[in-house]
Amino acid sequence: MGHPNIPSTRRITLTEVPSNYTFKQRLMLAIIPPLAYMVICLIGVTLRFEDICEPGTEPAYHTPPPLIYALWHRCLLACAWRFRQGKIHILISQSFDGELIARTVERLGFVAVRGSSSRDGAVGLRNLQRAYLAGNYCAVTADGPRGPSQKAKPGVTQLGQIVEASVGAIYLHPHRAWTLRSWDRFLIPKPFSRVTVGWSAPVPAERESVQAALDRAVRIAETRNPQA
Repeated sequence: MGHPNIPSTRRITLTEVPSNYTFKQRLMLAIIPPLAYMVICLIGVTLRFEDICEPGTEPAYHTPPPLIYALWHRCLLACAWRFRQGKIHILISQSFDGELIARTVERLGFVAVRGSSSRDGAVGLRNLQRAYLAGNYCAVTADGPRGPSQKAKPGVTQLGQIVEASVGAIYLHPHRAWTLRSWDRFLIPKPFSRVTVGWSAPVPAERESVQAALDRAVRIAETRNPQA
């Protein structure tokens, strides 16, 4: 799971947007992803990251794929910057909101796997299975796309069971952030803040185990007292 230099932007025009979208949606798809990418870059370059791991665990930045990691939806923005250009395959719904997210994260070097842990779940699971078996990093927002917040759904555990792999858990906690009034209490790190990355040890692909691992990753990240 790497994070080298920021990729160059790719121009998106209205003609690239599927014809089933309205003109308003096409306009949003042309404007929002590059704008969101710019905001992430402007904030990201000011952030300071610190990795804290459970005993016997180390960050997976240099661990060869394939790997499966679970995370909570609310820390996606910090994740997008920290793990940019890692060629991580991330499950994103086929909704319009999902299209906005996919076009944004692809600019940061992620690979959008279309499908959902709820709607179109089987499609997303098959696509992630192919990505894992092809030797890629895979990441799933365990409580996405609509919650309830920080409650693990079965999608990531089903993937682990199918490919017979364990599941790691991470949580990124910005110590200064704006919290949105969304279902996930989405976090936008404030510029120049420190972000603690909590890593818990990989666990068997069981829903209770993944939930517990994610809860531990949250505690690791949130209880860290950042140095000045």
